[in-house]
Amino acid sequence: MEFKSKNPFLNNKSFTATSKDQVHEATVIDYNQEMTLSGTINKTFLLFLILTASAMVTWWMTFNDISPMVPAFGGAIVGLVLVLIAAFKPQYSPYLAPGYALFEGLFIGGISAIFELSYPGIVLQAVGATFVTFIVCLGLYKYKIVKVTEQFKSVVVAATMAIATYYLISWLFSMFTSFQPVHYGNSMMSIGISVFVIVIAALNLFLDFDRIEKGVQQKMPKYMEWFGAMGLMITLVWLYIEFLRLLSKLYSKD
Repeated sequence: MEFKSKNPFLNNKSFTATSKDQVHEATVIDYNQEMTLSGTINKTFLLFLILTASAMVTWWMTFNDISPMVPAFGGAIVGLVLVLIAAFKPQYSPYLAPGYALFEGLFIGGISAIFELSYPGIVLQAVGATFVTFIVCLGLYKYKIVKVTEQFKSVVVAATMAIATYYLISWLFSMFTSFQPVHYGNSMMSIGISVFVIVIAALNLFLDFDRIEKGVQQKMPKYMEWFGAMGLMITLVWLYIEFLRLLSKLYSKD
C-alpha cells in the first residue's frame, strides 16, 4: 500500500500525469510552459515575501493596541479555504497561492505578535530555527544523505496523520469538556511532544522536495510551480508555529 504525502499540494495524484496527454500529443513542445526547479524556487521566494509583508500588518496592529484577532483568524480561515480549492483545482494555483500567502500572513503576524508580547525575542528565534531546519533538510536531500524511499514516505505520512488526528481530537475535547490535552502546558511530556512534532514537520520537507523534483522531471505544466511553492510554504508555516510553541514552553519553565 502506497501512502501519499499529508500535504495536499504534494501528493502523488497531483504530481503524476497531469499533462501527459497534452505533452505527447503536441507536435512542438514549448519548454517555457513546463515546471522548472528555478521557477518553483522563485515563486516560493515571492510567496514568502507576500506572507512577510502581510504579517507586518497584524504585527503592527498588535503593537499599536489594535486587536489583530479578527484579521488574524479571518486570514487563517480564508487561507484554509484557498488551500482546499487548490488541492482540487491545482490549475488555479497562480491565483490561489499568492492569496494564501496574503491571508496566512495575517494569521502568522497576529500569532507571532501575541507570542512576542509574552516572550520577547521568541519570534526571531523561531524564524531562525525554521530557516536553519530548512537549509539542513535541503542540504541532506540535495546530497542524497537522506533518501526519500517508499518506506520513508509511509512512516512520515503515518506519523503526520497521527499528529493531525491527535490535534483534532484534543481540540474537540477541550472545546466541549474540561479535558486538558497533554501537549498543553510546559511539562516534560508536553515539551517532548513538541519536539516530536517538529521532527515530523521537518521530515515532511523531504517529501516536499521529492515531489517538487519529480514534478520537474515529469515536465508538469508551468502552474505546478505555484502549486509546489504553495505546498512548501504550508510545511514551513507549520514548522514555524511548532517552533513558537516549543520555545514558549521552554521560556515558561524558567
